[in-house]
Amino acid sequence: MSVVAPITDEQGVYGWQLTARVRDIERWRAIAGAVVSRLGGDAEAVELARLGVSELLCNVVKHVAHDPRCRLKITREGERIRVSVNDRSSREPKAAVPDWSSESGRGLWLLGQMAEEWGYSPAGEGKSVWFRFPVAGQRAT
Repeated sequence: MSVVAPITDEQGVYGWQLTARVRDIERWRAIAGAVVSRLGGDAEAVELARLGVSELLCNVVKHVAHDPRCRLKITREGERIRVSVNDRSSREPKAAVPDWSSESGRGLWLLGQMAEEWGYSPAGEGKSVWFRFPVAGQRAT
């Protein structure tokens, strides 16, 4: 795993500079789950964080292969948790209804169905893709 800076905990904010690699994604899923649990997330919040981190980092690997360095950030915002990945591509993420016969292309759509909200915005040389969900309790339908 290539981690440029260690985890930081600053009033409910955790962040890492990393190089997204397929072989490291399961480890980042585990780290995200542990952080969300530490921030008070219930089992559903932990699993959603794990799924979302996997999707966002896989997208960096797939779509930003020329420079897979990114920043993963997990923040508690009141009764919500926000997970974001800043990458070095300005390519807009797509979350259209997927072609169910295709082998890929469902990740962001599924994440959008499970998270309370998701989005992206320009950030520095690239963009930030994020999703937000409740710390505990019912998810948005």
